[in-house]
Amino acid sequence: QVQVVESGGGLVQQGGSLNLSCIVSGSRPGTSYMSWHRQPPGKQREWVAEILSYGMTRYAESVKGRFTISRDDAKATGVLKMNDLNPEDSAIYYCHFRQDGSDAWGQGTQVTVSS
Repeated sequence: QVQVVESGGGLVQQGGSLNLSCIVSGSRPGTSYMSWHRQPPGKQREWVAEILSYGMTRYAESVKGRFTISRDDAKATGVLKMNDLNPEDSAIYYCHFRQDGSDAWGQGTQVTVSS
């Protein structure tokens, strides 16, 4: 079964940078979809960024130009590079992986941006 684990969260000052990692296990070679979502305390989870197997990416307006999503299928990992962070970026960040119509979610990693 496919499993997803995020890591790299922590406390960062406003204007700083942080990289999140997503490790996927149990997947097979072939087309797949990876995305990042975040959920601030007491608020609804929102989509942040996505990337397909061949590298096509798309971003939410709120993070466009500041965040970069990438993946390395050979190492079964994905990375979300976050720059120019602000307190509004504080949330639990989740990695999502889809293949063959099945979805897998990580447990989330906490990102806190101080002002």
